[in-house]
Amino acid sequence: MNTRILTAALLAAAPATPALAQTAPELAGGNGNEGIVVTALRTPLAVERISSNVTVLDEDAIVALQPVAVTDALLRTPGISLSRNGGYGTTTSLRIRGADAGQSVMVIDGMRISDPSSTAGGYGFSNLFTDDIDRIEILRGPQSILWGSDAIGGVVNVRTRRPTRPLEGSFALEAGTYDTVSARAGIGGTSEAIDWRLAGSHFTTRGISARANGTEADGFTRSSGSGTVTVRVAPGVSLDLRGYWSTSDNDFDGFSGDTRAYGLTEEWSGYAGLNFELFDGRLVNRVAVLQTETDRENYDPTRTIRQIDFDAHGRLRRYEYQGTFTASEMVQAVFGAEREEQRMTTASPSDSTAPYTLSPNSVDTNSVYGELRVMPLAGLTLNGGARYSDQSRFGGNTVLSAGAVYTPNEGATVFRASYSEGYKAPSLYQMFSIYGVDDLSPEKAKGWEVGAEHAFGEALKLSATWFQRDTDNLIDFAYCPTSGAQPEVCYIPGTQTTRFGYYANVRAAKARGLELAAAGRLGVFFAEGNYSWIKAEDRTEGSSTYGRQLQRVPRHLANAEAGIDLPQGLRASVAARYSGESFNAATGTAKLDDYWLVDLRAQWQVMEGLIVQGRVENLTDKDYETVAGYGTLGRTVTLGLRSRF
Repeated sequence: MNTRILTAALLAAAPATPALAQTAPELAGGNGNEGIVVTALRTPLAVERISSNVTVLDEDAIVALQPVAVTDALLRTPGISLSRNGGYGTTTSLRIRGADAGQSVMVIDGMRISDPSSTAGGYGFSNLFTDDIDRIEILRGPQSILWGSDAIGGVVNVRTRRPTRPLEGSFALEAGTYDTVSARAGIGGTSEAIDWRLAGSHFTTRGISARANGTEADGFTRSSGSGTVTVRVAPGVSLDLRGYWSTSDNDFDGFSGDTRAYGLTEEWSGYAGLNFELFDGRLVNRVAVLQTETDRENYDPTRTIRQIDFDAHGRLRRYEYQGTFTASEMVQAVFGAEREEQRMTTASPSDSTAPYTLSPNSVDTNSVYGELRVMPLAGLTLNGGARYSDQSRFGGNTVLSAGAVYTPNEGATVFRASYSEGYKAPSLYQMFSIYGVDDLSPEKAKGWEVGAEHAFGEALKLSATWFQRDTDNLIDFAYCPTSGAQPEVCYIPGTQTTRFGYYANVRAAKARGLELAAAGRLGVFFAEGNYSWIKAEDRTEGSSTYGRQLQRVPRHLANAEAGIDLPQGLRASVAARYSGESFNAATGTAKLDDYWLVDLRAQWQVMEGLIVQGRVENLTDKDYETVAGYGTLGRTVTLGLRSRF
């Protein structure tokens, strides 16, 4: 029997089993290490059986990177760019292969996280820190077959730590520039009957001015907690309970500069799932319910009344069934059904003295999906799947996928090819805000990629991927005429009040590019890097911006790191990150300059389970922008301790 198929089947039958770790050189974006198992496809699967490009950062890689936010780690991988309106805690937009910020799916411990009350309905990465995370997976390309709406750019799947001993704990404490302090701790244990872990964190910083022309610092404070419990009720039956919570307080500036405004955000997610096996373990079932809620309030303390400037509540509830059937060592099927209920409530006063008006809106989606994987020949895996979704607003939608991956030498060399489709349903805000249109159609994407990688033992790993993605029906803001008679769409629905614009399906885009990665080691010396060329263009027929690079999508991205890793437990490196120039907005000529950022990182394992770390970020104190007019962090020095016991 092929051992990799057997391993994947056993892991699917035991969802509490930790996935095997990936070595630090995988940071460069290559794959091919034996034993690497990926869960972003909703069931554990050996990496050499995945037809899409995937990067896995395990705990060792994350510890070596020393990231504060998850986005700090994601930026070191191929094809990912970011824009942020100031320091930590401000609006953060992540783009995978040039896809818009709302076109990627975020998953924490199997819970899909999003905010239905946000403009695009996706996840805001500003409040996601590394906390108790020990694994990050980035699955690129349209992935709507298994993940439904929004999975056009890709999927970011993170997992918190799982216990491996009867009782264990961990903590991390660091402090640095801008009066920044970060503290994290966790405790857990495992036994024959139960696995459990609880963790918490707190982060605070004086910060920098959000606006580049500001004179006062805009601070940020965040606290979070997470917990997982797996109870083995009977042979082949287990119960999973998971939870995640965070609350934050961030200052921000207005378009003209300093303000006293601040925002409060609270997020929480809960998951309850029952796993059970049938037919001697060949059919593994999961029945689950999960809920995510986000509350956002913006305050302006300069007002004597109506200090709440904005108030929004988003709730997402999902009911899920998933089955994994291993018919033989060569055939495996994943299938399921889901119901997703999105709710958005916003509150705003009609004038400075009127009571706040609550505006609730909702949309529901029912879906069925299935994907089949077969291994007709040793080393060759074929996959194909489909999803049908029916949304209460726009009706039915079907997406398809197919792929092949071949390894002639048990993972040392891997060839990949895949075709996949994705879609993004219009958000509640785009349909029901004062700028909304309730009959919007979903955005649709079709993409394909081919790639190859090869490992020369542990000395050198190389990989290359070419991708292309075409997206139609993109939702954009359309402006109303500034004079003359107004069309019906330029009135707020149900009123005689005009508006200056509305959302409409008016755009198309095409992205294609090349991702290259390499990682090498010679004795105690190591080096790794990646380069991405992304040509993401507006393809809206008749538009003045036809053929123009999409806003805030650099055409060139690169990462490099080189250093020394001594057996005495000392690791030190120099890392550099490059972002090419980009347009600041969809129209206009203003551009964001290209820049290089250089970091120094070092860590020393003083004793087993105790590491001393330090880093200098933006060593040259480079002045740069990811959004025109907004500040970025200068030279930052941080020292800390990290322990597992």
